[in-house]
Amino acid sequence: MTTPDRSLPTGGFEVPLEMLSACHGRIEHQCATLRRLVPHMARHGADLDARSAAAAVMRYFDTAAKHHHEDEEQDLFPALVESMAGSDPVCLREMTQGLVAEHREIEARWLQVRAVLEQIAAGRTVPLDPDDVETLARLYERHMEREEQELLPMAARLLSDEELQRIGRAMRERRGIQLPD
Repeated sequence: MTTPDRSLPTGGFEVPLEMLSACHGRIEHQCATLRRLVPHMARHGADLDARSAAAAVMRYFDTAAKHHHEDEEQDLFPALVESMAGSDPVCLREMTQGLVAEHREIEARWLQVRAVLEQIAAGRTVPLDPDDVETLARLYERHMEREEQELLPMAARLLSDEELQRIGRAMRERRGIQLPD
């Protein structure tokens, strides 16, 4: 039942689009842990495995997933819109605004699930609603598929190496990671 905390993808900040894509894999892993936690709680209650899994999922979504949304909203989306400044970026603005709206919906659903996980991590045997978990997981799946199929390939085509380096630096700074001198 326990899940490792893998908040840093293997891609690295020097390849920010790959890092964002790798984060999607980590999010899928955390959603799978949540899905497994539902029947585990029903059978075993808030045992050590359940408490550990709940704490790990909370740690991931409270930090890495939050940073992932910020990476996109504060750096990637504006860079994409700016890259289209000489043409008509309406469809790109609509896509990024839609993805931001999905982030808010995911975050609201996460807070509902998190409130229960917090109790489980504290050792309380409380029901983890399978519908809440499934809704969160499906929202994330749909959102990540859209980013993988549309957003990231577009970013790879439109953004310069310099802009990608700037995004990678911003991602490092957001996480408080310093490069060695």
